[in-house]
Amino acid sequence: MKEENLSAFIFPSTDAHNGEYIPEHWAGRKWISGFNGSAGTAVVTMDKAALWTDSRYFLAAADQLKGTEFVLMKEKLPETPSITQWLGMQLAHCDRAEVGLDGWVNSQSAVEAFVNELRHEGGVTVRTNIDPLARIWKDRPEIPENKVFVQPMKFAGETCSHKITRIREQLRSLHADGILVSALDDVAWTLNLRGNDVHCNPVFVAYLLIDSKKAVLYINRDKLTDEVETYLHEEGVSVNNYEDVVDGLKHYGEYSILLDTNETNYTLYNKVSCQEIIRHNSPIPAMKAIKNETEIAGYHRAMTRDGVAMVKFLKWLIPAVEKGGQTEISIDEKLTSLRADQDLFCGISFDTIAGYQSHGAIVHYEATPETDISLKSEGLLLLDSGAQYQDGTTDITRTIALGEVTEEQKRIYTLVLKGHIQLSMCKFPSGSSGTQLDILARNDMWKYGLNYLHGTGHGVGSFLNVHEGPHQFRMNWMPAPLLSNMTITDEPGIYLAGKFGCRTENTLLIVPYCEGEFGPFLQFEPLTLCPIDKHPIDISMMSEQEMTWFNDYHSVVYEKLSPFLDSDEKAWLKIATEPIFK
Repeated sequence: MKEENLSAFIFPSTDAHNGEYIPEHWAGRKWISGFNGSAGTAVVTMDKAALWTDSRYFLAAADQLKGTEFVLMKEKLPETPSITQWLGMQLAHCDRAEVGLDGWVNSQSAVEAFVNELRHEGGVTVRTNIDPLARIWKDRPEIPENKVFVQPMKFAGETCSHKITRIREQLRSLHADGILVSALDDVAWTLNLRGNDVHCNPVFVAYLLIDSKKAVLYINRDKLTDEVETYLHEEGVSVNNYEDVVDGLKHYGEYSILLDTNETNYTLYNKVSCQEIIRHNSPIPAMKAIKNETEIAGYHRAMTRDGVAMVKFLKWLIPAVEKGGQTEISIDEKLTSLRADQDLFCGISFDTIAGYQSHGAIVHYEATPETDISLKSEGLLLLDSGAQYQDGTTDITRTIALGEVTEEQKRIYTLVLKGHIQLSMCKFPSGSSGTQLDILARNDMWKYGLNYLHGTGHGVGSFLNVHEGPHQFRMNWMPAPLLSNMTITDEPGIYLAGKFGCRTENTLLIVPYCEGEFGPFLQFEPLTLCPIDKHPIDISMMSEQEMTWFNDYHSVVYEKLSPFLDSDEKAWLKIATEPIFK
């Protein structure tokens, strides 16, 4: 920073493709701060350091930042200054203060926001042409070079060439001749290719440039097998080296190009040479969110296999805890091994959250050898996990009573369950947003002055990223419409710091409900198949309608899973799914 005359430097959590989950090569914020959550921004000045992150990570970040210079900044709390406000205060004494950030790992919209806000904080200027990690991170991992493979039609359900044709139709409706596709899951979905470059997410590092006549994949050619090279040629996609994307944009020959400023990094955005840049959301996430019949059938198969693994695990869990010797890490390993026994298993879809008692209150807790604790035959275990199968991605949370639970735990568990059921039962007009429905998950807990600060649900990829948009359930306004054949999770929770946490999550499929003079209405069909623990429920708090939903869901779980279980497992599941009554 001294050499470059910088007063501060900003380290985001993103990569050159603006991903949520990123290759280690770009994990600079984690390296500089020691905080390993998926969301956060680190800022370093000449004499101070701070890290901003959201409520999912308040407890984890506070623990990981202990003993460092980094001060935790809790986003969206009234007392927390924004990054630019904080920089304005820290740099008020500086003459001609300059703030650095790497234009390769910050989106165009992020840089524009920083520039505009810092201009109002005493005229601080921004530089985007420096990556200090290239100098100071001596053992920095290389960009991954793992092989890419084809996702066959029996799982994809639509050819790459047909997807590109549909993308061009969407571009024409937006008066754009082409698009730079930066998001790795969008590249993978469009081309029906998968990879292993990002932990838990079957994507690969590449850009895709589509214009009105051709499509060019920019990728390290060593990643392509002969089979993939032949496949791309047959689908009409040419290949250039990864770093040649800069030249591709400089020599782009069409009149206009669509660039999503939230996905395209600042450096590439400013390399484009054409008459008009159309700033618009990429149409691909909305296209990818609506699953075809083949993908939906794949989800059903994957959820059945995942449910079988979960039943085997849950049957094993309580006796194993009673015997002793089980920890948060050991049960994670057991569950992963049971999933690995299932057909088409390709790995976990995210790092398992196995939080016992107070650890369950840490929303994105991940056990380490230092934090791992033994399980006892009492209290609650929050278990959020999922798997990648080649025909579908799973995401499920169950909160499990390992023995006696307190009245407070029962009340909290039941409020979370009621919220989960109320949202799952909802019938709504097609095109409603997730924000309009989100209150259903929170209404009962609000009556007790309780809430949670994370979103209530997100889309799930088809053997792709476990977090998929643009649709979500959230308190804050998210205008993306909910449409038939989308997947979305339903995962309300309550977390009492230092005590315990509860969350119940199913992955849902949006399906038709009815149609009349007010247009089509939709409803949710649970894709996830796994019993929900009855033991911590306070039955007196449940409505008849909620108990009916609960019993009907358990009836489906038993019907769908029992044919794949042995006699002992089937007997256990029969008891676990018996109806509840007042």
